[in-house]
Amino acid sequence: MQNEATRKFEPPPSSFNFGCKFVQDLPAAKADSKETVENKPFISFSGTFLKSPKPRWRSKTTIGNTKKVQQKLETPWRDMKWTEEQKTSLMETISSYRPRCGEGTQARVLLLGPLGSGKSSFISSVQSAFNGRVTNRAMVGSSSTSFTKKLQLFNIRGQKGEDPTGLVLCDAMGLGDGEMTGLTLHDVLSIIKGHVPEGHKFSPDQPVRSETVGFVKRPSIKDKIHCVVFVVDASKVLTYPKGLSTTFQQLREHISDLGVHQVALLTHVDHLCTETAKDVTKVYESRVIKDTMAKAGALLGMSTSYIVPVKNYSSELDVDANTDVLLLSAVDHILQYADLYFQDNKPQNIQPKFDL
Repeated sequence: MQNEATRKFEPPPSSFNFGCKFVQDLPAAKADSKETVENKPFISFSGTFLKSPKPRWRSKTTIGNTKKVQQKLETPWRDMKWTEEQKTSLMETISSYRPRCGEGTQARVLLLGPLGSGKSSFISSVQSAFNGRVTNRAMVGSSSTSFTKKLQLFNIRGQKGEDPTGLVLCDAMGLGDGEMTGLTLHDVLSIIKGHVPEGHKFSPDQPVRSETVGFVKRPSIKDKIHCVVFVVDASKVLTYPKGLSTTFQQLREHISDLGVHQVALLTHVDHLCTETAKDVTKVYESRVIKDTMAKAGALLGMSTSYIVPVKNYSSELDVDANTDVLLLSAVDHILQYADLYFQDNKPQNIQPKFDL
């Protein structure tokens, strides 16, 4: 028999909604079992009343030492060059990328995630890395409301306001936590297929139709989405509603059927690990971030090799070279999978182009 979370996603794509209410907090745990054990004596086989020994696993010293050992790994779990040269190299690679699938074609990447996951902040942070100063190009909402209501396309520009790169980041309404909030599966697939015009305002009770103003009836490869990026908040991976995993996995199945590759961003890693918050170069030495990556993979139903951690700019006024390296590495990771789409759909004898 299917459980409640699974039954919630049975309607066909035309009426499918990703709303899933947050489960209520579990009841408070019962009184500490330690107190019960220590206050109640037990009887030995000789009939003598004995006091229960203090459980070794409750030792504060042991717990403290364990946490200290687990915080940092002996060797990084991924290799990363934290240099100014690496930042420059990544910027040049991203700026020079041009898919050869038709004149003027750019890689369109759609970001999907729950409310407050950091989609819009990631877009602004990537542009900030190129600008050399923190700019909030994509308007950011709160964790409880989605500021983004429309389909917005952001051409990522190179340094000093150069011409747009070959990358367009697409922002849309977040996946909501209520039955009448967030994107529907129907609308997500309509975006990916290229039917939804830029600026279209989403409404759960008014799905995209052929009668929708600006509806693209015969989308070209330029209009379609070439890669989907799922965005999840590292600090909320364990507290997301139970039905969200089903949402992600059903999304992934339908998107895969369209031949579109998918990757994921694990945002707000600095909220998860204090050492990384102080020094972002510690991100791949953090055990807690590595463990959370595995949990995010289980939530999304994807291998951790597709997931990259990022730190978005939030309260900062100036950019940081190491934060830029992490952000630009994520963009490079995304472009590799976007390019697979063009390889699968390119005309014969045409190869991807990198203008150096």
